[in-house]
Amino acid sequence: MTASARAVELTVAAARAAADLKAEEILALDVSEQLVLTDVFLIASGTNERQVGAIVDAVEEALHKLGAKPLRREGKGEGRWVLIDFGDVVVHVQHAEDRVYYALERLWKDCPLVELPADVVAATAAE
Repeated sequence: MTASARAVELTVAAARAAADLKAEEILALDVSEQLVLTDVFLIASGTNERQVGAIVDAVEEALHKLGAKPLRREGKGEGRWVLIDFGDVVVHVQHAEDRVYYALERLWKDCPLVELPADVVAATAAE
């Protein structure tokens, strides 16, 4: 089983919104084989708490336009690691220091990557 088309659509929209706000190291993992609750983890980094909050706001706005509402949001007050659960997609926006410390991509290294569009990859690489 792989991530649903809806999950991929939401992932791409969220990744573009994060890239537009200069998020770093945007990565999408297909966790559908490992988890029953969601299909994709989207991980992005911000360089400070303010940027993390702005990325979260942009992702929520972009997915709202596609009819997706967050089921749960954790950590926005601190601005270090914000988790937004949209059901099909769970978005993790982390402060760069916390990303290194928690290393989610290492924990989920056995999961395949969801291919992101060239414009998102180019924006991330330009950092």
